[in-house]
Amino acid sequence: MSLPSYTPLHYRIWHYTYLTICGLVFFFLIAPLFVIFPLSFNAEQYIHFSSGMIALDPDAFSLRWYEDMIWGTKNPWGLAAKNSIIIAFFATIGSTILGTVAALGLSSRHMPHKAAFMAVLISPMIVPLIISGTAIFFFMAKVGLASTFTGIILAHIILGTPFVVITVTATLTGFDHSVTRAAASLGSNPVNTFMKVTLPLILPGVISGALFAFVTSFDEVVVVMFLAGLENTTIPIQMWVGLREQLSPTILAVATCLIIMSTLILVTAELLRRRSERLRGINQ
Repeated sequence: MSLPSYTPLHYRIWHYTYLTICGLVFFFLIAPLFVIFPLSFNAEQYIHFSSGMIALDPDAFSLRWYEDMIWGTKNPWGLAAKNSIIIAFFATIGSTILGTVAALGLSSRHMPHKAAFMAVLISPMIVPLIISGTAIFFFMAKVGLASTFTGIILAHIILGTPFVVITVTATLTGFDHSVTRAAASLGSNPVNTFMKVTLPLILPGVISGALFAFVTSFDEVVVVMFLAGLENTTIPIQMWVGLREQLSPTILAVATCLIIMSTLILVTAELLRRRSERLRGINQ
């Protein structure tokens, strides 16, 4: 957006200086991506730009590290990717259901002590993960769920639910409750009203919360370090082990996939946010 013609000179200087600083900060943050992406296609097993890559020789590029990441459950990377997807999938479902129900309860005018309940629900976002991980580990160990998929999924549900609560609660802030009262006056029961009236209107917020819960589960490393065993290791744990024991270009391939996935999720969340604003504008 260009400045108006009557803008004073010192404001113009500050405006363009500010844009330059923002551009430099943005470049500093994304500069490592320009190294990670090409190196993930390196045909050699060393993390460096070979002479063939610099010369753009097609034989110097390969998809071998992506194949190493995906194929075969006996492969540690393939097993970790499979575990991460399974855990994130079920954790997202659990977080979405619990978070949506909690947000609906908090949005009710009959709900007492809303601030206290909201503080408890979002506490996993505030408490340091090392403390949460320790508490969850002792609880899971006591009930016999340590080093199991069920224990990890439940832990990720705890960590992902606050994101769903916040996004759905924000969506319900501009919700027009007259439509639900109209549905009730026409004889609709609460379940039918929720499924056919409330849910379609708050769906962008629900999906956004589910996406954030998925990313939280997929990228989580601290709590998994407390709970995971040899058979249920995840991608973040495998990356951490790989950095310590055997530095392989497979890590760069995994990082590239995670960056692309995170970018797509953020774009989707932004599109859903805009759609939610349009819906609230129509209803208002």
